[in-house]
Amino acid sequence: MAKLGDTVKGARVLSARVRAAEAADPDGRMSLIEHIRELRNRVVKVALALVVGTGIGLVPAVYNRVWHFIEHPFCSAKINGATGCHRIGDQLVLSGVLDPFMLHLEVAFFFGLVLTSPIWLYQLWAFVAPGLYRREKRWTYAFVGTAAPLFLAGAGIAYFAMSRGLAYLLGLTPQGVLNLPPVSTYLGYFFGMLLGFGLAFELPLLVLMLNVAGVLTHQWFRKWRRLVIFGVFVFAGIASPSPDPLTMLLLAGPCVVLVEVAELIIWMNDRRRASRASLYEGLADDEVAPLDDVDPVDSDHQ
Repeated sequence: MAKLGDTVKGARVLSARVRAAEAADPDGRMSLIEHIRELRNRVVKVALALVVGTGIGLVPAVYNRVWHFIEHPFCSAKINGATGCHRIGDQLVLSGVLDPFMLHLEVAFFFGLVLTSPIWLYQLWAFVAPGLYRREKRWTYAFVGTAAPLFLAGAGIAYFAMSRGLAYLLGLTPQGVLNLPPVSTYLGYFFGMLLGFGLAFELPLLVLMLNVAGVLTHQWFRKWRRLVIFGVFVFAGIASPSPDPLTMLLLAGPCVVLVEVAELIIWMNDRRRASRASLYEGLADDEVAPLDDVDPVDSDHQ
């Protein structure tokens, strides 16, 4: 009997705690302080991961490989009829006592940022995901899973086309003038090209997201499609000012193909919405709609 009484008493205490928790927040949401603590914990984890990744990037063997990867577009550019980074006048230069140390830190941080990207992307997702409905999570999985390959594709194309633009720009140096590009200037150009074209390849995905959200329709997109494609070629021409049209086509062509694919998906999505809306036409207020072909509403929204 004593054992049974202790069991009943423990069940009552547990039930009281559950009721107290539900009374404090029946929807299971966190308070502002709890959100701040959660954000702090995520930021600390990301910072620790970046510190570890940067430390790995400072290892001489790793640093040398990463730096050779970064300088390859410059060294492969044909400048003054020759390629390579071994002659005076065809090299990147550092002009300060602390510049070599800062260069090590920048390259190591770049390596750590790429190496730990799965960690900080997961931390970002773990912070945002609890506030999303089930259907919104499905869309997020699809968009994030598509965004990463698109960004890598744009950055990869920019990396291999970068040497052509560098050869043209540095080839404009007048005779008798020695052009010694600072490493900081080259790094800005390098990261700007990768980031610019990586984000440019996200344009079709952004347009598709706006259509899914109901902000953009195929009718509007068809009206402005020519202007969007023209803007893509203008951006490619500015980012790679080489007079060689092959370079501009190499950068702009895949992005235009993605825009056309996005337009096709938007057209199909709008047709699906129109056919779904037609199910409700001609129905009285008290008449049941034929919902056989309509996706069920997620229980999270109820």
